[in-house]
Amino acid sequence: MKLITEIPGLSKLEQDILQTITEERCVQLIEELVPIGQPVCGNSIDPEVPSGYEEDIAKHVAEKLRLFGLKVELIAAVEGRPNVVASWDDGVDGPTLILNDHLDTYPACDPMEWHKTGHNPYRPTRYGQYLYARGTSDTRGNLACQLIAIESLRQAKVAITGKLICAYCVDEERHGGLGAKYLLEQKGLTGDYEITAEPSAWTDENEWGIGIAVAHSGCCVLDLEISGIRSHIWRPDEGINPILQMTRLLEALSQATFTHEPPALYGPVPPSICPVKIEAGKFGEGQFTPPACKARVWIVGLVPGMTYESIVQDIESVVTSLQKNDTQFNVKISPVPGETFVPASIEVPADTAHVRAISKAYSRVLGKEPALYRKNAYCDTLRFSHSGIPSITFGPGEDGWSPVNEAIDIDKVVAATQIYALALIDLLQAKLP
Repeated sequence: MKLITEIPGLSKLEQDILQTITEERCVQLIEELVPIGQPVCGNSIDPEVPSGYEEDIAKHVAEKLRLFGLKVELIAAVEGRPNVVASWDDGVDGPTLILNDHLDTYPACDPMEWHKTGHNPYRPTRYGQYLYARGTSDTRGNLACQLIAIESLRQAKVAITGKLICAYCVDEERHGGLGAKYLLEQKGLTGDYEITAEPSAWTDENEWGIGIAVAHSGCCVLDLEISGIRSHIWRPDEGINPILQMTRLLEALSQATFTHEPPALYGPVPPSICPVKIEAGKFGEGQFTPPACKARVWIVGLVPGMTYESIVQDIESVVTSLQKNDTQFNVKISPVPGETFVPASIEVPADTAHVRAISKAYSRVLGKEPALYRKNAYCDTLRFSHSGIPSITFGPGEDGWSPVNEAIDIDKVVAATQIYALALIDLLQAKLP
């Protein structure tokens, strides 16, 4: 798919604003944003690992928004991790639109695997239409789209109806309570509509697009523990090896289905279980089978109606079936501390104002209708949705996550920025005074 260079039916204001949204400008801002605060703003999802610190990138984004002329606050639940909240209000009554993104990134893994960036995960490096570095796709490349769209409207000196709030948050990668959740539940943040700039793009051979996620799957993290009976390695028949039992359990869970049916609109992955860690045994005790085996599992793709209790019941039913052939199969299921259960959201109707505005702008910029879908991943859209605000996700990052050599397509960035600008003009009824 190619960008449409001549978009018919644009007003002069729209034409003037879109002319300012160039590839060079988009690449420059992403290259500026990506390295700031790295690697300390890397925020591991494991609650046992120290959290990230987003202060440097928060202050940088806050200063940009001040330069745009917005009223800006830094609001922190804990020291060193401030959320950026900025507002634009010209005093004309109307709906409040919240734009959201997050300031933390996920860890970079082994730098030696980053062959696209010279083994420096935080050095933006371009190959053709792709810009590589940690945070390009998730999510500073998406953040750049919103910032440039806002700046372009401000530079045009338009007046708006209603209110625009930018809520750029910490603690998203850990699904934590210090970012969007804190602002919504503790600081009274609210609005009529919300759009999160997170990866929602796709590529299929020579075709590509940027979906609008009008619903989001939830997630749950559990620890499973199986107790065994120690035996010497030469006499495994005298004990119960919990590692073997855990492998049988995980295999059975990988084939299991959940009692809640996916709704009409859901992502490519139905509710499923993904093991991420197994622990058993100690060095120095290799002559004996371990007394216990622990596994941490993620249940992803949660659909509306799934609860922590229903997930545990579904896992227990799998355990019960295994116990028919092994009466000494004992499993303990425990919640993982922290914000480790997040329910799914319901769908935002296609005729809701911000869905219509993004869809209309999309068809003008790219010449086709966008796909509406359920995003199979956590993002702060879920927090806004749970607070009662119709919330969607739209961004040029690929809706898939690279452990290393993360990249973003510049054509998609330019298109998404143009779409954001046209949608903001529409939603905020922007016009010259």
